[in-house]
Amino acid sequence: ISYQQWEQLTEKAIAYYQEQENMFEKSKVRINAQGGGRKSILSQEEEICLCLFYLRQMPTFEILGLQFEISKTQANDLFHKWLQILRKLLPASLLEELKNQPQKREMLSELLAEIELLVDSTEQVRERPKSYQEQKKYFSGKQQSHTFKNSVISCAKGEDIIDVTVGARGPEADINLFVQQQLKFYDSQEFVGDKAYVGAARTTTPTKKPRGRELTAQQQENNQQISRQRIFIEHLIRRLKIFRVAADKFRLNPQNYEQVILTICGLVRLRLGTFSLTP
Repeated sequence: ISYQQWEQLTEKAIAYYQEQENMFEKSKVRINAQGGGRKSILSQEEEICLCLFYLRQMPTFEILGLQFEISKTQANDLFHKWLQILRKLLPASLLEELKNQPQKREMLSELLAEIELLVDSTEQVRERPKSYQEQKKYFSGKQQSHTFKNSVISCAKGEDIIDVTVGARGPEADINLFVQQQLKFYDSQEFVGDKAYVGAARTTTPTKKPRGRELTAQQQENNQQISRQRIFIEHLIRRLKIFRVAADKFRLNPQNYEQVILTICGLVRLRLGTFSLTP
């Protein structure tokens, strides 16, 4: 993100944190005088930087603590503390951003119905679950590992994330996730997807090669045209995977997966300039 966006983000995050602290202080039954306890080694801006640094580089918390000259326990605590706040401030998709504004969301649905949206999914390897039943649920034959699956819907040129589904089981069919996402749009909404979405309603997909035969020249040209349309959502997913915590094996508690990936989606949207933190 730009330096200006960084300043806006830290200002909003610190203000939100202070607001929450003030609310907690009013309801707290205090025994000791306010202001006691050990002072924080890092400034609040440095703590936010620590959180973003982990999302981008995903070091171990021991290495993260060494880089910021604190213990690995403090690094872990600070990361989760500011992750929750960033998740509150950064809407992961356009539909989420407008979820409490029904009139604007209705207008958005009408505008989106006039264009074709792009859809694609991605898998990410996770730590092997301890339970055998969970292992069976999350084992992906395609990746030969236990994975999470995310489904992303974007604008025609990949300028924004319209909707995102995060943390589904890796073996779950792409088309099944997509069918649930389609319920959030008008019945007339058109989409463009790859071969995984063949058979989905109102969705343009490439033609599969028939068994034992070749595609015609016209079919090959149509497939190339669809690929030229879809390349933009591939670029958008690449932006998400710049963050190593969204690309490498997910080492954190699986319960935190949705919160982490949705926060990254919000950061990418902030970087693209699709929403502003200023009122």
